[in-house]
Amino acid sequence: MTQLALVIDLNVCVGCHACVTSCKQWNTSGWAGPLVDENPYDADPTGTFFNRVQTFEVGTFPDTETVHFPKSCLHCEEPPCVQVCPTGASYKRADNGVVLVDYDKCIGCKYCSWACPYGAREVDEQQRVMKKCTLCIDRITDLTLPERERRPACVLACPASARLFGDVHDPDSEVSIAIRERGGYQLLPECGTHPANHYLPRRKTRIYIDPEELLRADNPLHKEDLTTYQGEETLDDVTW
Repeated sequence: MTQLALVIDLNVCVGCHACVTSCKQWNTSGWAGPLVDENPYDADPTGTFFNRVQTFEVGTFPDTETVHFPKSCLHCEEPPCVQVCPTGASYKRADNGVVLVDYDKCIGCKYCSWACPYGAREVDEQQRVMKKCTLCIDRITDLTLPERERRPACVLACPASARLFGDVHDPDSEVSIAIRERGGYQLLPECGTHPANHYLPRRKTRIYIDPEELLRADNPLHKEDLTTYQGEETLDDVTW
């Protein structure tokens, strides 16, 4: 069976949030929309998002690094959200493995969010239904689009090409080759959900930093060394 999925390269993701905004734009007006915005324009916007990027620092100064971690529904091959749904609203498509929610059947009980070990489900506070990433199902199955555009909006928008999309069951697909050759891994495999989405690990680099390089010569907080004159001739005295 075909199993469509994303493969995200953590070594390439720069945390620009292009995937977040493109996802919001496409799905707000698409098959899975609308996606409510409660506070869209302030510094800390809130609302319903299918895709989020978590950014955090690891290590101890000066050996630190910034990690950007995109996160959305992982389209598990054994999705616990489908198993616990009392109305059958959550389901997995047999033809491509994408996990979806039928809003007409969803009663907003949140069983799926409790069952999901990845926190990928979000409640739409206006429609009172559970929502999640659809892999842009309305886009990837639209045969009127050119084949190169039948990919999720986040994949098309990523400026660093950190996101790959394809069939992880096809050993010759781009995603399968990337997983095989670059050590792709699943999140929380011990949960037994077999998430279809994979991550490519950050590749370690070693950079020697001379301690003197940690002191900025152009530090803007450095105070100018003003000379205190004791009556001697100054530049003002000779240029009158």
